[in-house]
Amino acid sequence: MDRISFWYAGLDMSEFSERLRLLRESRQLMQVRLAELIGVNPRAYNRWERGTIAPHLDTLVKIADVLQVSLDELVGRKPISNDVRIRNHTLNSLWQQADTLPDEEQQALILVIDSFVKKSQVEKVVAKRSAKR
Repeated sequence: MDRISFWYAGLDMSEFSERLRLLRESRQLMQVRLAELIGVNPRAYNRWERGTIAPHLDTLVKIADVLQVSLDELVGRKPISNDVRIRNHTLNSLWQQADTLPDEEQQALILVIDSFVKKSQVEKVVAKRSAKR
């Protein structure tokens, strides 16, 4: 899909490129990382955000999947949903798989995740105290 066919579809390339940047940044992803997740050259991705070229439809689908938005949200035909999403694509994918585990295994996973979160919180408190000294 080139720039002209993007316009023919009734879509504004500059609006798309800005929305793409905003969605990427809201997920705290660098351009290089998003390009890696969708399997494209970072230079090509950079051109999409600058609005000089548009991705092909199959790539738009990959981008929407990684950013966890609909195609309509991605291209600006629909407002971006405020649903809570896990920003890390890999973690989100694992979360979806974990959601299908039996309850007993989910409870074990909750304990593991909780221990990592608490460990991180304790490390932050210790670091703050050390910085004050």
